[in-house]
Amino acid sequence: MRFEGRVTDPASLQLRPACLDDADLLLAWRNDATTRQASHDTSPVSHDVHVAWLRKTLSDPHRQLYVAERDGRPVGTVRVDAQGAGHLLSWTVAPKARGSGLGSAMVAKLASSLPGPIWAEIKVGNTASIRIAQAAGMALDREQDGVLYYRR
Repeated sequence: MRFEGRVTDPASLQLRPACLDDADLLLAWRNDATTRQASHDTSPVSHDVHVAWLRKTLSDPHRQLYVAERDGRPVGTVRVDAQGAGHLLSWTVAPKARGSGLGSAMVAKLASSLPGPIWAEIKVGNTASIRIAQAAGMALDREQDGVLYYRR
């Protein structure tokens, strides 16, 4: 089911901690062709490698992984990596939720709860993620080796 209309209110979303039961869903989103094209690593990920990554992520005290839900349905994921006094954010929007504003809403919701600086590393040409970073209050800091560094 595709989401209709634009969503700009972060309050319409819930962010819940990811769990191992989310492995198959997160893997499907990660291996989606559009997601892979926008990722730093564009190769497909195997189920075993993904589950090992998810187990490590869920046990890492410096990393938080959330699944964004609207009306009880998962629409994306946001990861936060604590680095020094700030936070590195990364996200994936579910294929059926793209273009609805849900990505901007979920990242803005999480970003508003984080103290200190936040940043994101976005591949040049990934206009959807650029818009999401800007909606979360980040601005372009610099470009280096095909990566745009956004910061708030």
